[in-house]
Amino acid sequence: MTVIKSNEADRFAKNPPKAIIAALVFGPDAGLARERAETLLKTVVDDLTDPFRVSDLDEAALSADPARLADEAAAISMLGGRRVVRVRGATNGLAKVFETFLDDPKGEALVVVEAGDLAKGSALRKLFEEADNAAAIACYPDSAKDLPDVVRDALRAEGFSISGDALADAVSRLGSDRGVTRREIEKLALYCRGQKEVGLDDVRAAMGDEAEARVEEACDAAGLGDLKKLDLALERLWASDISPIAVVRPALGHFQKLLGVATDVARGDNVEFAIKKLRPPLHFSRVNAFKVQLQKWNETRLGDALDLLLEAEAMCKTTAIPAEAALGRALFNVAAMARKR
Repeated sequence: MTVIKSNEADRFAKNPPKAIIAALVFGPDAGLARERAETLLKTVVDDLTDPFRVSDLDEAALSADPARLADEAAAISMLGGRRVVRVRGATNGLAKVFETFLDDPKGEALVVVEAGDLAKGSALRKLFEEADNAAAIACYPDSAKDLPDVVRDALRAEGFSISGDALADAVSRLGSDRGVTRREIEKLALYCRGQKEVGLDDVRAAMGDEAEARVEEACDAAGLGDLKKLDLALERLWASDISPIAVVRPALGHFQKLLGVATDVARGDNVEFAIKKLRPPLHFSRVNAFKVQLQKWNETRLGDALDLLLEAEAMCKTTAIPAEAALGRALFNVAAMARKR
C-alpha cells in the first residue's frame, strides 16, 4: 500500500521508488496535479514531447481499446531508453483497465495517471492506494501557509531571490490554484530577467490579479461540463466584482475558438496543428483541457452554445434581469450540453 502524504508528495514525485511502476496523481488542484505528474514523468524522460519515449493517452483512447495500456507500456523505444505512458483525464471508469495492468504489468515503462478530484474509497483511487507496485498522490489547493514557500522556491529555481515585502505582496495577489500561481511567477521572472532580486515594485508591475485566469477557468468548466468547478469560478468572479460583460465576451471567444478548431479538424487538419493556428495563441496550460472539450462538442452544438451566450449578452445589456443571473444560467446550460453524449 502506497499512500503519499501531502508533505511528502513533492519529494516522492522527484524521486519515486524503483518498485513503483504506476502513479495516480489526482485532486481538486488541477494545476498542482499536472505539475506533479510532469515531475514524475521527467524522472524518466526529460523531453515530454519525445514521440519515441512518451505515449500520451486519455480515457477515451483506453475505453475504446483497453489493451493499449499494456501495449504502450511494453513498447520499446526505437532510440533506446525507458519510456513513459501518460494517461490524462482518467475517471473511475478505467479502474478495471488499471487493475488488470497492475496485476500483470507489461514492460518497463512508468505509467502516470492524471485524474480530477476522486472521493475517498472511489474505485480508481482505492486501486492505486492498495497496490504494492503503485502510488496515489493527492493534490490539494495551496494554503496561505504554503504559498510563500511555493513563490520563493519557484523564483530560486529561476535564479532570483525576493525581498520580504515583495514576497508578502506577491502572495496577497495569488490564490489557491497552483497552475495560476505558476503562470504569475513565470510572468514575474520574465519581467525581472537580468536582475538578481525581485523587489516590491517588480511584483506590482508584473503581477495582476486572478480575474483573467478565473474567466478562463469558468470558460473551461463550461466547455468541460464541470458544474462544480463552474459554480466555484462564477462565485469567485462575482465576489471580485467582475462585470458579467467582461465574462461573456471571453466566453464567446472561447467557444468561437472551439468551433474554429472543430471545423478545421472536420476538414482534415490535425488537432495539434489546428490549435497552433489560433490567434491569439492558447496558453500552454489550457491546451489539454481544450483538447478534452473538443471531444465533447461538434460544430452544430457549438453553434447552439454560441447562440445561448449571445442571447445572454443581449439580456445583460437590455433587460432588467440581473446580469450575473442571466450569464450564470447561460453558462450552466452550456455546461449541461457538454455533459450530454
